[in-house]
Amino acid sequence: MKSFFAKGSVVAILLLAIFLVSEAQQCRPSGRIRGRKPPPGQCNKEDDSDCCKAGKMYPTYTCSPPMSGNTQAYLTLNSFEAGGDGGGPSECDGQYHDDNTPVVALSTGWYNGGSRCLNNIKINGNGQSVVAMVVDECDSTEGCDADHDYQPPCPNNIVDASKAVWKALGVSEDNWGGLDITWSDA
Repeated sequence: MKSFFAKGSVVAILLLAIFLVSEAQQCRPSGRIRGRKPPPGQCNKEDDSDCCKAGKMYPTYTCSPPMSGNTQAYLTLNSFEAGGDGGGPSECDGQYHDDNTPVVALSTGWYNGGSRCLNNIKINGNGQSVVAMVVDECDSTEGCDADHDYQPPCPNNIVDASKAVWKALGVSEDNWGGLDITWSDA
């Protein structure tokens, strides 16, 4: 009887450990912010960008899903040009970037405090692949303010890409805006 409980305890401990590791690898919201209505003309709706809605609660994240050889993500469209829906200059180099250059912004967790700045990533989608340079953060921790063009915080799984990335992936222009992809460091 004694060895049965010992074996049962070992199994229970192993199952608990697996559950805890699995739980630790998940990225859950770290908080929420309340949306504010943008002042007239202050939310740039280029590329079908969303504007915050007064009173709506938006989740924030300090993490992104775990990285793998081919990390699943959602590709969105962003303009990195002056006056574009990306807001100010890019975080990595303080500059704007032409929309015909393959550049991206990563959700806060993947941006990782700028550790991927000016490094290339490989994006796979629509049966094609493209290499793009990380130039910015798609902020998952803040939003709905002037600094973020009155747009909500980014979800935690976003690769926000220039038009050049969408073109290289062969996505027809009328389908630009959202695409399930995988990506990895190049």
